[in-house]
Amino acid sequence: MRIAVINDYKDLAREATGWSQLSSNHSVDFYPDFLTDGEPAAKRLAPYDIVVAAREETQFNRELIEQLPNLKLLVTHATRNAAFDMAALAERNITVCGTGYGHANATVELTWGLILSLFKRIPAEDRGVRDGEWGVDLPLGLTGKTLGVLGLGGLGSGTAIVGKALQMDVIAWSENLTAERCAEIGVTLVSRDELFERSDVLSVHLVLGPRSRGLIGRRELSQMKPTAYLINTSRGPIVDEPALIDALNSGAIAGAGLDVFDVEPLPIDHPLRSTPNTVLTPHLGGRTKENFTARYQDCVENVVAWLDGAPVRVMT
Repeated sequence: MRIAVINDYKDLAREATGWSQLSSNHSVDFYPDFLTDGEPAAKRLAPYDIVVAAREETQFNRELIEQLPNLKLLVTHATRNAAFDMAALAERNITVCGTGYGHANATVELTWGLILSLFKRIPAEDRGVRDGEWGVDLPLGLTGKTLGVLGLGGLGSGTAIVGKALQMDVIAWSENLTAERCAEIGVTLVSRDELFERSDVLSVHLVLGPRSRGLIGRRELSQMKPTAYLINTSRGPIVDEPALIDALNSGAIAGAGLDVFDVEPLPIDHPLRSTPNTVLTPHLGGRTKENFTARYQDCVENVVAWLDGAPVRVMT
């Protein structure tokens, strides 16, 4: 079997233990670059029987799948991948396997890194000190302010708990959120409009889907305070990107911390690169060395198990 490990972030897949378990009859090629275009992906992957992907960098849509005649096993990090056309894969009888996530709190940690960077002006103050200044601006405090959490699942609740520890007033809303769930976490359930109107920090923690795509648009951004900040560590298309850019440039909101974008990697000429009061990170949410090492170890187990005729962590 020929095995391709693609989108190998920082070449970490090579460090995962277990590849030596494979028979010398099987070959493994590692590709650290991001395959984001369908045509190069088809050319590169056509010879391979097994592809180990990472997250959603490569769109395994029907068009690409039909150009991979040898593909028999496709592996992804975690247990869900919106870039996989599962129906097209099933029609070809291609087995799809996932992995454990690692430490989910990595995304919560990054969420608070973005919030603190914005409120404490960390990037600007760092540059100022290096340039010989001593205090570019006054930082803002979080105690007593309102944290709005859009989606109170594992990551949203983790973010909310930190907000409570910082003595913030924490409110939450999502379409199916219940008062009972909010009571478990110790936060206040509010209406959709109230979430946008009251939040000093609004943090997005939803899965991207038909109901959440474009959920934060011009109307929602106009409801926010001009002193409020938007944080998105979930998926870019949940927020209407052109509307957000307009809101940032016009001062309709105070700023944004963004880890996710409509197109990733972010194009070099993208207007978000020059918007004021933003902190931008390259989809680092779950990307810690510990998480990637654990996931790649699971990937190796998936490949070995499938080769042995007993696949594990099969996704349907």
